[in-house]
Amino acid sequence: MNDLLSRLRAGLPAEAVLTDSDVTASYAHDMASFCPAGAPAAVVLPRTVEQVQHVMRTATSVRVPVVPQGARTGLSGAANATDGCIVLSLLRMDRVLRIDPVDRIAVVEPGVVNADLSKAVAAHGLAYPPDPSSWEQCTIGGNIGTGSGGLCCVKYGVTAEYVLGLDVVLADGRLLSTGRSTAKGVAGYDLTRLFVGSEGTLGVVVRAVLALKPAPPRQLVLAAEFGSAAAAGEAVARIMAEGHTPSLLELMDATTIAAVNRMTKMGLPESTQALLLAAFDTADPAADLAAVGELCRAAGAAEVVPADDEAESELLLAARRAALPALEAVKGTTMIDDVCVPRSRLADMLDGVARIAAEHRLTIGVCAHAGDGNTHPTVCFDATDEDEARRARASFDAIMDLGLRLGGTITGEHGVGVLKRDWLARELGPVGLEMQRSIRQVFDPLGILNPGKVL
Repeated sequence: MNDLLSRLRAGLPAEAVLTDSDVTASYAHDMASFCPAGAPAAVVLPRTVEQVQHVMRTATSVRVPVVPQGARTGLSGAANATDGCIVLSLLRMDRVLRIDPVDRIAVVEPGVVNADLSKAVAAHGLAYPPDPSSWEQCTIGGNIGTGSGGLCCVKYGVTAEYVLGLDVVLADGRLLSTGRSTAKGVAGYDLTRLFVGSEGTLGVVVRAVLALKPAPPRQLVLAAEFGSAAAAGEAVARIMAEGHTPSLLELMDATTIAAVNRMTKMGLPESTQALLLAAFDTADPAADLAAVGELCRAAGAAEVVPADDEAESELLLAARRAALPALEAVKGTTMIDDVCVPRSRLADMLDGVARIAAEHRLTIGVCAHAGDGNTHPTVCFDATDEDEARRARASFDAIMDLGLRLGGTITGEHGVGVLKRDWLARELGPVGLEMQRSIRQVFDPLGILNPGKVL
């Protein structure tokens, strides 16, 4: 231990190395439930690429694992420490290095907060579309590590589609540059895409070149109430089949609606079994909302409420933004699943989750990015009740099994981490798992980068 700390301090400012156990314990885990976390030997907060390289060279020399971290808002345990590791927090590498309105790119360090980047590029009439729910806290490096998404994915896509190039410090301290700053480029294997979603198991991202879009017009929102999940699912299918491209298409089930009502007193109709929110940021959003409203009515919507202006749109979206805090308030602890299914199986997913909730005697609310089939079943439980916690974990696994049986995937945007590692093997199959392990071995032959995560 003393040798490790002395080597680290030889190339780092004193304030960059934290060893007080009370302080390091606060860096031990992210926001996931049921994911073990160890006690780190030290937490290092570098400010430069050279300092990150020093940490990785030291770790390789003394064979100590390194756990890269962002803001620890993740939901899979990917940022959890292991006993005796170096936690490498990138929070202090938080500079927006360049914004180029001509090439429509931003060059940033990994500790830049998503919302801060959005505000910075907005000043140039541009937008960085990926918007995870934790966008006011989560960092770009963390978003890249987990391949995160957000509410706008149905139109604008996920983080991977905006990462053009990366600087990555490898396990042995070498600096690798991937990708490009140009609008096009197909030279060599796409190593950039390989690092996106790798959860810190292949290298440490220290700089990113991100694609930007012109800032869209303000969106208008519509709310549609349905008497069944099947009717809401049919509406989603009709909207997408007709070629509409909403900027947002979100769904909340009856359990979530009831929880939001209890917390916010919004007065959402308790008879509603599914609430669908659709938004458009087109040149004529009112016309698009009218067309989608007709499709919702044809699918069986009991009521369709389009907003007239931005203020009304914000009121309609307030219920969706309140969903997760409202579900957390039900029992005090939640497990948020992240199963993505084909849009055509969305209703089957919601109905299946309702059956799982009844079978395990639990409250499970579902909110979903309905436009891309990404569901977030949220298991509410009392963590101090041993039997209820056991049932919560069992229901979580049952939900992932359901998603795979419906032709889906175990994660659409939260990543694998510790929580879903065993399920990844089932989704990939033996050949796929072997190939992924081989790739990891190439980048990290000593196995020191985020051990125990993903594979």
